[in-house]
Amino acid sequence: MGYSGFQVIKQGLFGQHGWKPLWRDPAPKPRYDAIIIGGGGHGLATAYYLAREHGLTNIAVLEKGHIGSGNIGRNTTIVRANYFLPGNQEFYSHSLKLWEGMSQQLNYNVMLSQRGVISLFHSDGQRDAFVRRGNAMINHGDDAILLDREGVRAHLPYLDFDNGRFPIYGGLFHPRGGTARHDAVAWGYARAADQRGVDLIQNCEVTGIDIENGAVTGVQTTRGAIKARKVAIVTAGRSGQVAALAGMRLPVESHVLQAFVTEGLKPIIDHVVSFGMGHFYISQSDKGGLVFGGDLDFYASYAARGNLPMAEHVMKAAMTLMPMIGKARVLRSWGGIMDMTPDGSPIIDTTDTKGLFLDCGWCYGGFKAVPASGFALAHLMATGQPHATAARFRLDRFRTGVGLMDEEGTGAQHNLH
Repeated sequence: MGYSGFQVIKQGLFGQHGWKPLWRDPAPKPRYDAIIIGGGGHGLATAYYLAREHGLTNIAVLEKGHIGSGNIGRNTTIVRANYFLPGNQEFYSHSLKLWEGMSQQLNYNVMLSQRGVISLFHSDGQRDAFVRRGNAMINHGDDAILLDREGVRAHLPYLDFDNGRFPIYGGLFHPRGGTARHDAVAWGYARAADQRGVDLIQNCEVTGIDIENGAVTGVQTTRGAIKARKVAIVTAGRSGQVAALAGMRLPVESHVLQAFVTEGLKPIIDHVVSFGMGHFYISQSDKGGLVFGGDLDFYASYAARGNLPMAEHVMKAAMTLMPMIGKARVLRSWGGIMDMTPDGSPIIDTTDTKGLFLDCGWCYGGFKAVPASGFALAHLMATGQPHATAARFRLDRFRTGVGLMDEEGTGAQHNLH
């Protein structure tokens, strides 16, 4: 069913009984041309672009729970393209362009709100770094505006500008950045992929990956064996566990990243705000809740929940930046499982096993990468060649040390450790 203002009014007048299920619930077939393990944003986007861009429709997306039950529903919904390093820069620039056309292309409102991202800086050194970043963004064709102290105050008057430890010097404003509705992204891609013939198989956990003579032949699941000559692992924080089924040890660690939401409030925060010294970020949802987060929990875990010490740490940063937030009541929190690479950049690549593909290592940035990740992985699976925007996301960079993509320039050189 197409969505339109007319349909919304019509269904409202007739009790909302005319809506149809967004996608089918098929049983798995014995064989597919390609299998995508993981029914989150990246996996669904991959299936959609395989069908739309490359005409491949005999595809299955296997999800051990229900569609959208993983990290795609456990994030702070931020969309941006304010990267500095070549490789990341062109990828996220491409992703933002796909975001801007997503609702129209999918005929599904993903509620993209380009309210602007303001990244604050608190020292002369940070200002210099943000000037370089902003110039790199502009040279690449994206938007960036350097704000001085009063420029930030005009946008964000409620901040503590004269904090003794972290006074606000200014900020880098990325107007095209913003937020989107995470559930709608999953549902939109799922519906669009299903309409093009992709089978979305829910409650189907992969328990084994079949390999013969160095090539993948299919997978074992809780719903039986399924054959395929191409299999993609797109399982975010579970990437290491699933890759182990194929005898691989990935250069990733899984950590919990907590997020929080307050009670609904009247509109107060018009932008996404990032605290440069406190690793804190915040925006206001369409329902009025303040959505915010901070650092990783800094211990390896597969549990999608956080702990109170890190919650306290995030709340301290919030109070430091904007004391007014102390009056808001936190309704709930959740944890997403982040697959962290040593250099903080993702992996979209083939493996030593023919027909087995990887899409992982998204660290903090998985949500904003959803469309470009799916686009690039679909291109790789269909053509055998990396897409230009993801050409540097190679797996072997951690073995050789060549092409490491450390955005901050502070990480270890993995091949020497």
